[in-house]
Amino acid sequence: MADIILVPGLWLDGASWDAVLPSLDAAGHRTHPLTLPGMESPDADRSGVTLRDHVAAVVAAIDGAATDGPIVVVGHSAGSGIAWAAVDARPDRVDHLVVVGGFPTPDGRALAPYFTANDVGEIPLPPWSEFDDADLDGLDDDLKADFADRALPSPANVTTDPQELSDPRRYDVPVTAVCPEYTTEQLRSWIDDGEESVAEFTRIHDVTYVDLPTGHWPQFTRPDRLARTILAAVSSVEPADGQDDDQGVRG
Repeated sequence: MADIILVPGLWLDGASWDAVLPSLDAAGHRTHPLTLPGMESPDADRSGVTLRDHVAAVVAAIDGAATDGPIVVVGHSAGSGIAWAAVDARPDRVDHLVVVGGFPTPDGRALAPYFTANDVGEIPLPPWSEFDDADLDGLDDDLKADFADRALPSPANVTTDPQELSDPRRYDVPVTAVCPEYTTEQLRSWIDDGEESVAEFTRIHDVTYVDLPTGHWPQFTRPDRLARTILAAVSSVEPADGQDDDQGVRG
């Protein structure tokens, strides 16, 4: 039995993992979908919330997890960088990291500095027109409406604060990189080309790359498939359906 800590990306709270949880729970694991500081409600004060506040919340979940099984941390999008910083803080406690549609943000780099904040230090969900078609793949009108209803502004500081990493033991923690709106081949090409945002992959000792073809939010568009991929990372076995595009490629 593993403790699976799920870190949402921008604009989302712990409930964004709701469609993924039943499969993880049915497999006997303890799930911990996190609502990060400032994301508790529409009225929450987000102006002073920092990246370190979000990292500290994940570290607290790691510290509070049981000690009778592995701890797996799952991060989505910008949550991948937050999860990576938590791994850096607790490399002796985390057994596996899964990044979904995001990367282990390197030391000194901001998670998502390209979004525009409003005058109260928040980043609201942008209009759908500002996303690429690949990001929106699988999001039909009903899913878009549900997403917009649940979306909360994210603290601007979380997107612009520099990542702070210090423990090289983070590279010993195995990582599964789930590629939804881009492919494993594309990700490997970015790594080979020396893109700064994916530079940490070159230092991690054990990386498994997994294609999960859909848009940027597989927890909404393909939750069962995402759950199987997480379970495969937890158990280090192939997903139950055995389909080729679910196979992990190590490297």
